[in-house]
Parts: sequence; C-alpha cells; structure tokens
Amino acid sequence: MNPAPPDRAALLGFVRAMPKAELHIHIEGSLEPELIFALAERNGVRLAYASVDELRAAYAFTNLQSFLDIYYAGASVLLTAQDFFDMAWAYFLRAKADNVVHAELFFDPQTHTDRGVPFEYVIDGLSRACAQAWQELGIRGELILCFLRHLSEEAAFATLEQARPYRDKFIGVGLDSSEVGHPPEKFERVFAAARELGLHAVAHAGEEGPPEYIWSALDKLKVQRIDHGVQALRDPALVQRLVRERVPLTVCPLSNVKLCVFKDLRQHNLGELLAQGLVATVNSDDPAYFGGYMNQNFVETFAALELDAGQAVTLARNSFEASFASAADKARYAALLEECCRAHGVAA
Repeated sequence: MNPAPPDRAALLGFVRAMPKAELHIHIEGSLEPELIFALAERNGVRLAYASVDELRAAYAFTNLQSFLDIYYAGASVLLTAQDFFDMAWAYFLRAKADNVVHAELFFDPQTHTDRGVPFEYVIDGLSRACAQAWQELGIRGELILCFLRHLSEEAAFATLEQARPYRDKFIGVGLDSSEVGHPPEKFERVFAAARELGLHAVAHAGEEGPPEYIWSALDKLKVQRIDHGVQALRDPALVQRLVRERVPLTVCPLSNVKLCVFKDLRQHNLGELLAQGLVATVNSDDPAYFGGYMNQNFVETFAALELDAGQAVTLARNSFEASFASAADKARYAALLEECCRAHGVAA
C-alpha cells in the first residue's frame, strides 16, 4: 500500500487528534472477545467457542438480526456489577486514546434482567465507570437506557419502572434492537412516560428501516436525536425538516458497511448528509463487533470519501451540539477544538 500524500497524512493526524463526542455507542457492543473470555472464566460461564480467535471469526454478519444473535450471546458473561464496570472502563480507556471528551453510552437492561441479573448491578457498574472516567480521564460519561424494540410495550414499561429508583444515574431513553417490523410508535406511551420523568429521548430509525420510521420517531416519540438516520435522503421532505429543526443524526459508518446497509465505505452517504446541511455525527455503534472505535471510523471514512478538514471540524462541532452536555461543557469542548485547530493549522 502506498503511503498517503503528506497533506492527507496531516489531515488524518488532525482527525485523530481533534476532540470529539461519541453519541451512539452500545456499551455491550464494546465487549471485546478477550474480555468476554476473561469474564466467562471469572463467572464460570461456558461459551460456545473454544478460543478468542474462534469467537472473533464468528463475527460474520449479513444483516442486523444476524449480528444481534451473537451480540446477545456475548452479553451472557455479564453477571455482576464489577463485570459491567470492567466493560465500561475498557471502553473509556479506548475513548481516551481516540480523544473522545464526551460519551453518551447506550445500555440495554432487558438483555440482562431477562437473564436474572438485577437492574441494580447493571446501573451500579456502569455509573461507577462513568464517574471514574471523569475523575481519572477527563471524559464526561452519561448513560441512556434503551428499550429493546423486538420486545413488548409492557416489557418496556416494566423496565422503566425498574429504573425509577436510579433516575439520577441516567439522562435519557432510547430504542434499539431489530428495527424492521418494529416501528417506533409501538413505544409511544412508554416514551411519553419517560418524558414525564424529565428524560431525554433518542431512537434508532432509518438504519435498515424506511424514512417513515424517522417521521414516526420524531412525531410519536418526540425524540431529540435520530440514531443512524442514513435512509433520510430517500425522502426530500424529511431532509428539509431535519435541516430546519437541526435534528442530529448519529451515523455509524463502519457499522453500516458491516451490516450491509452500504456495500463499502466509498458508497456511504455521510458526505451527502453534510452537503445537505444535516447535523450528522460519526460514532462507533458496536465497535468490538464492527471493527473500529471512534478514530477508526473517522480515519477509514475520511480516506474512503476523501472528506476534508472543514468537514472534520463540522463533524466535531455537530457532535458537541447534538450532545446532551451542559452549556458550560459544550463551551469547553468548543475551546478544545479551536485549540486543536490552531495546533494543526486548520481553520476553525
């Protein structure tokens, strides 16, 4: 492979160095095979795979559902609060290396409570990791509780009720898991109840599902962000609304390719999303399964689409704007970005 031209090398160096917020990370999806095996040994869990290499080789997905099948199998090793802490702490160490300054972590309590793991263990381990990430790494970590959309409205209500005593430990609710066949309006009443608790709202829509799911997430669930949203370009009226209302999209390029939403990164529509004026951001989704954390998503996407420094700055600014950070933190992040731009000779 020929080395990148000096200007491209400098650009990719800037992209790696710039501060950024990650807004679409499933913390269970950061569970690397090595940690899965370590936790399995610690907890006496028998895995269906003989080695780390055999497990990693099984990461051959053809669609969202085939990924979810192995994703839930990996989560089976999470049994104690310490397990959840160790998983989140491993993510934060990688986030620090990628210059992530703010991370809003999705977690799926139903994946664990349905296995008999107390909700308390899940929230305790994750929230302790968030606190330590701020104290030791300078990363502001927040938690967003996600409902599994392939399960019932009744199950989602039960999870929200379980979460009430821990309301101070998470900032919002989301909707994830199998998209097709499970439209957002299925959970309209649950999201209304969450809003009454003062929680932020986001939802996966327009990944494999149609633009109609994005409309529904906005109108029925009253979400503030759309997770994925890459199908929005199929509906010009929807694009106009998203631009007008500055509704952020938390785009996950490597995930989109791994799950065959796009054939390869050269076909990804991130550049077009930016050109249309959408508040697009870059995120890693389930990085242990999809082949890359934040900087890997940035570097590979910038190389494939030949994006420039101005678009890098826009993506970083969008990530701060789209976050649920305080005004003071957003100002701090913006100052860090300006400092990085000056250091790399990039126009802010």
